[in-house]
Amino acid sequence: MPYTLAIFDLDGTLADSFPWFLRTVNDIADRFGFRRVRDEDVEELRHASTREILSRLEVPLWKLPAIARHARRLKGEAASEIPLFAGVEAMLRTLADNGVQLALVTSDSEANAREKLGEAAALFSHFDCSASLFGKPAKFHRVIRRAGVAPNQVVAIGDEVRDIEAARAVGIACGAVCWGYAAPAALRAHGPDHVFERMDEIADVLCNRRADWRSVIRRPIVDARWRITLR
Repeated sequence: MPYTLAIFDLDGTLADSFPWFLRTVNDIADRFGFRRVRDEDVEELRHASTREILSRLEVPLWKLPAIARHARRLKGEAASEIPLFAGVEAMLRTLADNGVQLALVTSDSEANAREKLGEAAALFSHFDCSASLFGKPAKFHRVIRRAGVAPNQVVAIGDEVRDIEAARAVGIACGAVCWGYAAPAALRAHGPDHVFERMDEIADVLCNRRADWRSVIRRPIVDARWRITLR
């Protein structure tokens, strides 16, 4: 069965926001009272799960909603400084031209997301934004219902371990990109269905799956008992 719906994460997947995060995280840490991130901590944290990161940085869990609101506001102010990764718009347009519905599920606000995406925002059929840190499964469910597709026709594509966990929680396929927040080794260890090392691989994999399925449909099927050829 081909994928007819692709649900994308934004930061670290489509938008190159990691440099902004590194510039900003310690100001947020000082404001909300958790450990600052040292340069030597970064690579270790890229190999950790979200829960491990929160524990190591001693982030007060009860402050997470306020931290998220503050981060969204800062990202909104810096939206013009956060570019899309090279090849994003071409990849999204190829998927849309091949009949794949596009959805965005992100912790960022819809306004911020649309500003970062620019003209590419028009390619998306569904937005479900402002997800809490572990709130993506519910949003995945909602997007799948709106799109009117079966779970086995859906793939969620992100750059963090929690994106893989969220996809698994709702029974959909997941793809992990190697250019975002989490280290590729950490993502591979969780066994995603697809690992993308380059942006163009996303369209190659999803569109080739659709092409393969169409070729199966067009292939003559012979019923040996009745000698009937169906096309």
